[in-house]
Amino acid sequence: MILRNIRATAIKVPLNFVLGTSAQAVSAAPLLLVDIETEEGITGHAYQFCYTPKAAGAIQIFLDDALSVIKGAQVDSEAIWQTLARRYVLIGVQGIVRMAMAMIDVACWDAAAKAAGLPLAKFLGAEPHPIPAYNSCGLGLMAPQALADEAEKLLATGFRAVKLRLGYPTLEEDLAATRAVRNRVPDSVMIMTDFNQALGSEEALRRGCALDDEGIYWIEEPVRHDNYVASAALANDIATPVQLGENFSQVYDMEKALAAKACDFVMPDLERIGGVTGWLRAASLAREAGIEMSSHLYPEVSAHLLAATPTAHWLEYVDWANAFVTEPLRIVDGYAVPGSRPGNGLEWDPALVQRYAV
Repeated sequence: MILRNIRATAIKVPLNFVLGTSAQAVSAAPLLLVDIETEEGITGHAYQFCYTPKAAGAIQIFLDDALSVIKGAQVDSEAIWQTLARRYVLIGVQGIVRMAMAMIDVACWDAAAKAAGLPLAKFLGAEPHPIPAYNSCGLGLMAPQALADEAEKLLATGFRAVKLRLGYPTLEEDLAATRAVRNRVPDSVMIMTDFNQALGSEEALRRGCALDDEGIYWIEEPVRHDNYVASAALANDIATPVQLGENFSQVYDMEKALAAKACDFVMPDLERIGGVTGWLRAASLAREAGIEMSSHLYPEVSAHLLAATPTAHWLEYVDWANAFVTEPLRIVDGYAVPGSRPGNGLEWDPALVQRYAV
């Protein structure tokens, strides 16, 4: 296939559950929908969580610049990534540049799978199958009673695991939040916790030790994401597993974290790790290291990628795309079920996209 055009549409989707982290509260998701059009009439799709609405315009600039280089090229994800990496070597494949490149990569893989008439997982050589998922909507920083009530709502749709945001001003508040949810949900329900880099190394150790007896499944990003020395010390000193990965920038950061033994689990982000191409490299690293690998956001595509990941662990589920896709990702008995149609499962509903366009 020949790449003909790249289109992008900025939208803003209100969240059903406010995502209150230790950094900030998110009540609406600014997203950029990216379409790769080919001369053969096949269109590949991807979307980017932009974190801030202003980022969408900046990403668009680099999508336009990338198009000036790769228009007319074969839709070969690896070759396109290398071409763009050479173009941006001086500015660096980071931040906005990486966002644009990763979404091009995801959309190219979608187009290639569609051209082959296969779901993405099968195109990657795997059989699509249900992936254990935890509900990551909501459970932000709020009063304990409200947290417990929201946890019940998140489990009502069949999930058997949820993510709880921590990083309150005090350890006592973290414990109160954890106990409120733990006491309300069945013992069989897994509770993942995420500090969003809120703590220093000494405080992380203090809170990690205190949380060891609270029945949680993992502690995610307790300290600054690239402080692998502190993370490694924490992983060694507490019983609860430490989770890292959403901020790995391509596989290079993941290599550093694994070499430092900074975590017990990894969870790359589809964009930050470098799209599908970067994910496959990360999955290979995880296999070699014998470490379980989960996903961060982008559940529709991640369900396919985890099906092709040798050490697949958990899928992080958010429902944001349900507001604008034609077929939302299905959750059955706590498992995400990858779609069976060709591609990565993303197809936009034009009327819904128009409703949320900005």
